[in-house]
Amino acid sequence: MSLGYWNQVQAAGFEVPSDRPLDDLTAELTTMLGSTEPEVRDGTAYPALATWIERGVYDDLLAGLGDGMVAGLAVGLGETGTDTVFRRSFSALILAECLERNNAHHLLPGAKVLDWGDRVVVWFLSEADTRGHVDGKGWAHAVAHGADTIGALAGSPHLAGAEHAVLLDVLAERVLQQPADQPLASGEVDRIAAAAMRVLRRNTLGTEVLEPWIHRIGAAANPYGLGGAADPFLPASGPQALLRALFVHLSLAPEPPTVRPDLLLVVVEALRATNAPYLQVGTR
Repeated sequence: MSLGYWNQVQAAGFEVPSDRPLDDLTAELTTMLGSTEPEVRDGTAYPALATWIERGVYDDLLAGLGDGMVAGLAVGLGETGTDTVFRRSFSALILAECLERNNAHHLLPGAKVLDWGDRVVVWFLSEADTRGHVDGKGWAHAVAHGADTIGALAGSPHLAGAEHAVLLDVLAERVLQQPADQPLASGEVDRIAAAAMRVLRRNTLGTEVLEPWIHRIGAAANPYGLGGAADPFLPASGPQALLRALFVHLSLAPEPPTVRPDLLLVVVEALRATNAPYLQVGTR
């Protein structure tokens, strides 16, 4: 089907066309999620599917739609610099929409959500193509979209404290494992911090869990403890950016978690320790 067909759908406010079966429309839009053309992928396929999910078009089919998106996470997994990243990344984004719909309307059994969560975590930590914006092809942004999906998982009523702790570890690990020569420089770290805030707002975790989590990030964020590295600031830059993003979110974001005062002190101490040369009296 030509893009002109979908332009007409978009012009009609994304009303579901009546001239074709929904299954056919969905299959075509799913394929379009992997397009290298931003106007097809970002401008048409994503908003069409997201709008239909939000309007309840898929409420009776949500499990199947989400399963299709989960399958998309495996397409070309392990490749770097290829076009398969678009299918994986935008499948994650649509899966986040499925999760958000379920969070609001409780349409799926817990086992399904937990299965999706397991699959998302495996993909998120395995994704090797972490490009942000690709010249001529638009946003890949797999890490940012994955963080959004983790955030949607955090909002699920089927997850509790143990799962929330795992999600925080996964978010931290995504930053800590990032190769130093491939920095997350397209807003991904703030998306990760925003996902972490969604976990924290569930108010299921105390400082006995959160303090070691911050300390783990802080240990990797200190360039002065990485002797032998050619440029110790490179491997420390991602964890340092995450600490700073967490500080901003905890300080300024609405609806702070109940643990905010204590956790903010822990983050401040980690920032102080990892920026010590700049915080001394008389530093120029």
